[in-house]
Parts: sequence; C-alpha cells; structure tokens
Amino acid sequence: MAKLYRLLTEEDTSAFCHKVTDALAKGWELYGDPSYAYDENSRMMRCAQAVTKEVEADYSPGMKLGQQ
Repeated sequence: MAKLYRLLTEEDTSAFCHKVTDALAKGWELYGDPSYAYDENSRMMRCAQAVTKEVEADYSPGMKLGQQ
C-alpha cells in the first residue's frame, strides 16, 4: 500500500476548481491549505492545492499519478 501525493496548479480560473474537484471525485483528499501567488511571467494569479490518496499498489517512480 502506498500514499500518493500530487500538487495541482493552475491559473486562478474555474479550471483550477475543476481540476481539484475532479481529483476529489477520484478519491484524492485535500492535504494542507491552498496557495495563491502572482506569476510574473503570465501576469496572472496562480493557485496550488496538494492532494493525497492511499492506493493498494506499491509505489514506483513510473506510476501515472493522475490516473490513480
């Protein structure tokens, strides 16, 4: 059994909320508080949220975390 970790990021649009909602619907759980920061390159605010998930499989670096 392994505990997987992902950091979801996106510009501050509804796309970020959809990304997090999709992960929650697939069994991922929120981990910590969201982050919000200004991206100088894109001149937009960006959001980040960590999520974790327990899976039956053993962890390997080749795992496709978004498909778990």
